[in-house]
Amino acid sequence: MNVPSWFDPTRPVPDLVTPLPGPLGRAALARDAAVTSPSLPRAYPIAPRRGWGCALEDVDGNLFLDFNAGIAVNSTGHAHLTVVAAVREQAGELLHYSASDFYLPIYARMCQALADTAPIDGPVRVFLSNSGAEAVEGALKLARYATGRQYVISFFGAFHGRSYGAMSLTASKTKYHAGFGPLLPGVLHAPYAPASVDYLEDTLFRYQVDPREVAAVFVEPIQGEGGFLVPPAGWLAALREVCDRHGILLVADEVQSGMGRTGRMWAIEHTGVKPDILISAKGIASGLPLGAFMARADLMDRWPAGAHGSTYGGSPVPCAAGLATLRVIADENLMANATDQGEYLRAGLRDLAAEFPDLLRDVRGLGLMIGVEFPDGRLAGLVQHAAFQRGLLVLEAGENAIRMSPPLTVTRAECATALRLFGEAVAEVATGIALLSERVGAGVE
Repeated sequence: MNVPSWFDPTRPVPDLVTPLPGPLGRAALARDAAVTSPSLPRAYPIAPRRGWGCALEDVDGNLFLDFNAGIAVNSTGHAHLTVVAAVREQAGELLHYSASDFYLPIYARMCQALADTAPIDGPVRVFLSNSGAEAVEGALKLARYATGRQYVISFFGAFHGRSYGAMSLTASKTKYHAGFGPLLPGVLHAPYAPASVDYLEDTLFRYQVDPREVAAVFVEPIQGEGGFLVPPAGWLAALREVCDRHGILLVADEVQSGMGRTGRMWAIEHTGVKPDILISAKGIASGLPLGAFMARADLMDRWPAGAHGSTYGGSPVPCAAGLATLRVIADENLMANATDQGEYLRAGLRDLAAEFPDLLRDVRGLGLMIGVEFPDGRLAGLVQHAAFQRGLLVLEAGENAIRMSPPLTVTRAECATALRLFGEAVAEVATGIALLSERVGAGVE
């Protein structure tokens, strides 16, 4: 097996050699605290140095089992050889030339490769950006321009990004809005599944907005930041029907759920529903900054040259990584692996939930997009921390859930290790709760 020279394949993963964080990690955290913006949210005190597959090493040499993949970004694992080779080759030829003002061949190749995967009827056009939030902004502009309508709708619990338009669509936590108002006008919100889509007709279209003025509905086929919520069968189809009835565009935000993570290239494919616009980023280039929005060609054909652009979006090196990522997903059957390993993980987590029914309230997801719900966010945070202390990297989602989104290359052995460590973390928290209850019952503070 070809591996980087630094990685010892005989070494167990995880393998912790210092307390967490170690001395070099503490120094890195101190330097960070002195100079970076305090707006950056940090899940736990890790200072990564390098990675391979599902293994991530910190600056002290501690080796972690990465089950968040940089928030679902490292879709082909850390430093996949095919992706690294493509990046190196492209970097040696052309680092940058703007596709916004010039004809960049690799930009068109990346657009065609994405268009070939799009679950959209008819010809498709693609715009490449630097991130998911930028792709959301572009899709929002296109929806308003193409329809001539001003209002848009998204859902409570949604996360679409932190730039102004994307932040206005976001409704997962009030902290994302606090202090930044007024937000973009013309944005309305509705309850996400399993609430009925009838809320659109019975409330929004009855009391707040004429549906003939609504440009688009933005929806995550599986809510990410909202807690990895999977809508019930038929929900997205009903939403599609409402949009069709009123000439409203359906925009699928697949920034977190796309690129094979759910066992299909796009999560919406599980439903048979076809969006008018689809947004992607995160796992699209295995860690390099790249986003995209794809749309029916007849929609994109409506806006003229100069209506939207980007200096760096679709730059050559990220495009090379994106093309390599798509090849790896196909050549290594990673979508089938996501399905198989995801089923195994959810089965193991359901067994854990049966063992700790007061602590694990729900296990849900598709493929390698898995959410585990706890009674409250405090308990989810405690389990996340206990997992970190064992070398397993998971991440909170929503108000009271933990997400598991490992690289699509994850093996059965790595999944088994993750289940064991996560089970130990849950047991530790459960024991702590029991001890606290005993102390309280005995009148001990």
